[in-house]
Amino acid sequence: MDVESLNFDRKLAMENPTKIPASVYAEMTPNPATMKFVSNTMLISTGDVAEYRSQAECKNSSQLAEELFNFPFVKSIFIAANFVSITKTEAIQWDYVSNELREFMMEFLNGDKIPVEKIPEQEELPEIEGSCEAPVDTTPEINTPLDQQIVDLLNEYVKPAVESDGGAIHFKSFDKEVGRVTVILKGACSGCPSSSATLQGGIQTLLKSHIPEVKEVVALEL
Repeated sequence: MDVESLNFDRKLAMENPTKIPASVYAEMTPNPATMKFVSNTMLISTGDVAEYRSQAECKNSSQLAEELFNFPFVKSIFIAANFVSITKTEAIQWDYVSNELREFMMEFLNGDKIPVEKIPEQEELPEIEGSCEAPVDTTPEINTPLDQQIVDLLNEYVKPAVESDGGAIHFKSFDKEVGRVTVILKGACSGCPSSSATLQGGIQTLLKSHIPEVKEVVALEL
């Protein structure tokens, strides 16, 4: 933490000595376009996640995300547990904006505002205007004990590691006829250059070692 950031934290503590001020630190993720901003306070304590691809999606859901989209380089926002993963455009480097984002988030959290008022409905992604493609249904298809076993393995062994990288993984479906598990990647994992290697070398190997019926793992393209 640099001197300027330290002085900023001390100022917040002096203004309200009875309250431990929220602090935020930034760390890179495997996705160079995404940075993870970690708070010492919980942003979503229910285990849910919130993902936003535009400022319009934030309405009546997250004032924090809505205000973050005021930064012109913010492309998408993912909020879970005690962190926010922000994906930027290629127009600017993280070195120029990461500290500004960190300080903004600290000011927001120390203003006693609720980061996420309502978890957004994201079971079905809306159709993009001008596109002939149908909306993508992301509702998990858990219909058999084998499906549930896959979900349990993902939650126990994969989810913690993915969250530590600023992302999330969700089970979508399992096609037993071909042995294909389809998952949904969010946050820093979505669009990450190393996500394919993670799917093939990590998640696929894990599931195949526990469930012989699994032959491959693929990510649903959103």
